[in-house]
Amino acid sequence: MQPFALLLDIAERSRRNASALPQQTEAVRYWRGVGFMLAGRHFMADMADVAEILQPPRLTKVPGVRNWVLGVANVRGRLVPVMDLAGLLGLPSKANWRSRRVLVIEQDDHLSGLLVDAVLGMQQFPVDSRNDNPDLAPEFAKFVSHSYQRDGSDWPVFELRDLIQAQEFLEIAV
Repeated sequence: MQPFALLLDIAERSRRNASALPQQTEAVRYWRGVGFMLAGRHFMADMADVAEILQPPRLTKVPGVRNWVLGVANVRGRLVPVMDLAGLLGLPSKANWRSRRVLVIEQDDHLSGLLVDAVLGMQQFPVDSRNDNPDLAPEFAKFVSHSYQRDGSDWPVFELRDLIQAQEFLEIAV
């Protein structure tokens, strides 16, 4: 057999005995965020908005501020004002102090701490489960533009950057 004919024969036998290529599956894209509880409801915050999560630190009270401003804390040498997010929204907290956590938000060089009822860890949702018209109580609607659905539950995305730029958040003096 000629060398070229031998190569053609090997190529043909290889094609006949080759396994089929795996079926191409479509990759599911996910949105990821930090889950937290507030006033008995679960919410999400964009991972990029949360610099860190703390147990409630020791606080120094600040006179002449609204009652939802809990005080300031020294976090690794940086002064962080800590606010009760439920109190800011005019809602009662539904958690005990031990389960509560502080979401630290960093914008530019400024840190702010938001006390929430509990942190539920990182959550992920398929991007196609987004709902742009979540049904929310009015106190949440200003800071929630969309939600994600999973297992029959709606998880609103709380826009923390919008909150810390809102007028009611910035006016803390009594």
